[in-house]
Amino acid sequence: MRSTVDSSVPTRPTRPAISCVMPAYNEAANLPVLLPQLSAHLAGLTDRWEVVVVDDGSTDGTALAVAPFLTTPGVRYVRLSRNFGKEQALTAGIDLARGEVVVLMDSDLQHPVDLIDRMVQAWVGGADMVCAARASRADETWAKRLGTWAFYRLVNTKHSVHIPVDAGDFRLMDRRVVDALKSLPERNRFMKGLYAWVGFRTEIIDYTPAERHAGTSSFSMRSLVRLALTGVTAFSNVPLRLWSALGALIAFGGMGFGLLVIAQHFIYGHDVPGWATLVCSLMFFSGVQLLSIGILGEYVGRIFDEVKRRPIYLVASEAGQGLVEADAR
Repeated sequence: MRSTVDSSVPTRPTRPAISCVMPAYNEAANLPVLLPQLSAHLAGLTDRWEVVVVDDGSTDGTALAVAPFLTTPGVRYVRLSRNFGKEQALTAGIDLARGEVVVLMDSDLQHPVDLIDRMVQAWVGGADMVCAARASRADETWAKRLGTWAFYRLVNTKHSVHIPVDAGDFRLMDRRVVDALKSLPERNRFMKGLYAWVGFRTEIIDYTPAERHAGTSSFSMRSLVRLALTGVTAFSNVPLRLWSALGALIAFGGMGFGLLVIAQHFIYGHDVPGWATLVCSLMFFSGVQLLSIGILGEYVGRIFDEVKRRPIYLVASEAGQGLVEADAR
């Protein structure tokens, strides 16, 4: 267990009101198994709890799978108008959660429910945010492990914001952290970066994720690359600086090569290199320019998305009631 928590913290209740936010996309086979386990576990931790299932435009029977759990207070069902993406679904759940602490977890049973106990204990001890970090990535392909390593190396070059390595969305947050996240206006959401940006006292708990209970992950390699690109452009300007440095290096190299050609011509009488050198140089520099424009375009595109100020998500319908609001009434 890795901690950045000090001992000078206010006394907190041992049985806080807990909101558990779960984004769901085509999880009809998993939710009937997870919801009874999670509901029973939360009921043992506190009398005031709610599970907020955010349906991110599922096309299977997710709504029907949740329906039996909406007849009694405890589970809330929020359906978005379409598939906006996991980051947007998490944002919707955070906006709607009412608990003193908010737990984020997946709907595929890979996040162990009993780890919430340790998270609550850490919160009682003074942590404002408790993150669950993977103890090992041995079950992943070498390409994904290499990509993960390169991504964290890149985004953590900015020392003012450090994103914990291997810490995903499975975490507990104090109400102050939740309110801070709700105040952030950006449309291009990279939640792992936003968690780190708001700061607060953080404790990291190592865990080993379980196997997915049913179905396959909807997060493809293409989705991971897109999310990584969002993270890099949202929290790092290193790509721009790298290409600026490359441009300067190529410019100085070109000037040096030009001086060498001139010197060889006047000193040794060598002819100026011919078409092969010229064509290769043009192709190389054209490729560098197009790639540079593409990188710059990614940042400009993010700016364009932000200035349009469209809603991050749209809610189509809501059902159910949490014991947090039932208790308040």
